[in-house]
Amino acid sequence: MSEASVAISMVFPVMKTIVHKGFHAEEFCRHASFDPALLQDVEARIPGSELKRLMLEAASYTGDEHFGLHQGLIMEFADMGLLGYVMMHSKTVGDALAAYQRYNVILCSGFQLGWEVQGEDFLLTMKLDDGGGSSRHCMEDMASSLYCMIGKLSNRHIALREVRFSHEAPSELEPYYSVFGLSPSFGCESNCLRMSKETLEYPVIYSDPRLLSLFESIVQETKDGMTAAGGLQEQIMHWMRKTLPNRYPTLQHTAEQFGMSVRTLQHKLKSENTTFNDLSVQVRKELAMGYLRNRNTSVGDIAYALHFSEPSAFQSAFKKWTGMTPGQYRANPETAEAEAAGYPSAPGAAGSNPAS
Repeated sequence: MSEASVAISMVFPVMKTIVHKGFHAEEFCRHASFDPALLQDVEARIPGSELKRLMLEAASYTGDEHFGLHQGLIMEFADMGLLGYVMMHSKTVGDALAAYQRYNVILCSGFQLGWEVQGEDFLLTMKLDDGGGSSRHCMEDMASSLYCMIGKLSNRHIALREVRFSHEAPSELEPYYSVFGLSPSFGCESNCLRMSKETLEYPVIYSDPRLLSLFESIVQETKDGMTAAGGLQEQIMHWMRKTLPNRYPTLQHTAEQFGMSVRTLQHKLKSENTTFNDLSVQVRKELAMGYLRNRNTSVGDIAYALHFSEPSAFQSAFKKWTGMTPGQYRANPETAEAEAAGYPSAPGAAGSNPAS
């Protein structure tokens, strides 16, 4: 099973909770070895295991054994971006939850929400694949945030009849009473919230059909863009361009970024008549040509930016890609590009050894 991919926006509530507790987000990023620059890229995604690690680091950093549970309490619809606005303007709580179920992949590809009516009860089930087993903090964040959002949507106090978690009970149970009004059962087969089935029919106080139509059309386009628009190879190349020169995007990194296994990624690219190596070569070639147009950038600097082990490795690769040396291309890039148009990309990026 491929690991979940998570939108970078899912890290914002972690930082907000850290600040809410009186700590500095910048200092936490240093403590957790997390690059805060990622937060500036609204299209970035991280592996589910990285969000799990950050939640564990945050719990340790703040000394809050119930960090995830408490984070869910201050979650706002705005923290969920477009999906939050779709939920806010849905007609009923049931419609809002259906939207959450339908579009949550844009936030976390590994989170599954389901429900069923059992007699007079409504059972909301949650499953999270965040890499290496479900995280207690991530799951309790999901449970408490969903519970609070249902209350906010309906402007009612929702009496829970049961809460179940698959993880083991922590030493202190009082915080659960404060959030849910009861003590959960732990070590269960599933994670769920049980409440009255009438909850599904409660009207949403913010409901606005016009705004719902607007936001739902946008969020659907976003979802479609994740899986279809331009094809997977275009999405991967776009990500590679943004990733270099910060780091060399390996096959493993790319599979994690797009929330799938290496084998699945290779299979999908094969179906589009390409390979990961072909895409890597194409992106590095495009970037190299762009860098060479800037005469103030040395060949050595370009080699470093494209993560070649040394300038000679880059020069060799560029010669195989284009049929000319970097110097020949730089001397007359317009003519060189026309002459190079017929040269195929060399397999394996021409002897390059990406720096680790």
